[in-house]
Amino acid sequence: MILDRTAVPHIHDAIEFDYTLPPLNTRRLNNGLPLYWINAGVQDVVEIDWVFPAGLWQEQKPGVAQAAGGLIKNGTARRTAKEIHEALEFYGASLKVSTGNDFSTITLYSLTRHLPSLLPVVYEIITEAIFPEEELRIHKQNAIDRLSVNLRQCEFVANQRIDALLFGEAHPYGRFSKKEKIEAITREDLLAFYAKGYDLSDVQIFVSGRVGDKEVNDLNEIFGKISVAKKESATDIFSAPAPSDRVYNVINDPNGVQGAIRIGRLFPNRHHPDFAPMIVLNTLFGGYFGSRLMSNIREDKGFTYGIYSSLSPYLNGGSLVIHTEAGRDVLAAAVKEIYHEMQVLCNEPADEEELLLVKNYLLGNLLGDLDGPFSIMQRWRSIILNGMTEATFNTNIAIYKTITPQQLQALAQKYFDAKDYYEVVIV
Repeated sequence: MILDRTAVPHIHDAIEFDYTLPPLNTRRLNNGLPLYWINAGVQDVVEIDWVFPAGLWQEQKPGVAQAAGGLIKNGTARRTAKEIHEALEFYGASLKVSTGNDFSTITLYSLTRHLPSLLPVVYEIITEAIFPEEELRIHKQNAIDRLSVNLRQCEFVANQRIDALLFGEAHPYGRFSKKEKIEAITREDLLAFYAKGYDLSDVQIFVSGRVGDKEVNDLNEIFGKISVAKKESATDIFSAPAPSDRVYNVINDPNGVQGAIRIGRLFPNRHHPDFAPMIVLNTLFGGYFGSRLMSNIREDKGFTYGIYSSLSPYLNGGSLVIHTEAGRDVLAAAVKEIYHEMQVLCNEPADEEELLLVKNYLLGNLLGDLDGPFSIMQRWRSIILNGMTEATFNTNIAIYKTITPQQLQALAQKYFDAKDYYEVVIV
């Protein structure tokens, strides 16, 4: 059949496609630890994530979770930091540790064929880290130096202040770095946090890439041999304060010509029925380059190079925050326009064509997330760590496709009331 090149091909909207989360393989190691894996991709590479409940939520002393994550691979009972890094570099592998509000994750990127040599190194790091005093001293000095530089930046200070206002400075999600907190961290603090937070009894392992039965058996041989006992974990309860003042204007740099704006409120996490609909509303409002906030405050008014709103869901709560930087002389005007756009969404239903564009943007990005084993696993990992199932994914897709302007307007009226927001402006 000859292709008719004079005929314009039909363009399909992303909303027309079916979305299916590729299947996930699961098993228990010999000691009962959960392992999840996806065998896909064309390259001989693999990503392994060891996820531990070792985030800010679990720390008993500020700064310890970040310090433990930063130093866990800087020395074991058998190897120095230099020897560990040389062992990884010899095989062209990368080992990263990321610490968040709820979890800490150790991530290994490697050629699949090198796993038998690398897995014992990771196991040693997870079970035999010693946190040498000299490494801690260097870490603390570097952290203090970075903090000193960051505190001169209005956007850094604004991020600290809005989280502290929303959750409370004593709350794990609202804590922020201070010099005296960093200085107070001791090696004993790290060892105690490491022993509890990085206990293999609580690990969840996620593997993606070119991985089959051999690689699963290699993991089982190393990580399935240790005796583990599942512990009962108590969930601490924190309550966010409700300060009477909701507007904070701070002069951080008397000579500053630019300021940072953060306007936010608490918002439920992924388990709340309003979360998925709010993904759509937030995208329309300030979640992508074509949003209402961007069109008004950047394109029309020229107050900023960029403005966004974002949802930050955690295991034990979440927030919705609008964030931008603007010239000092237009900060008040920019804040006024942000509240104006909230009010417009409360008073008028969105246009069908605009909503279709938002839906196609959301679902088009999702198509990218479902292409490639690493990104597919990231989607599965989020579902599992948040205690959800594939049914949640399917429900969310249906919401993205079918939500109406009237439903978005009702949602805006519920969550875009200006009196529910904290406002921080830092110059």
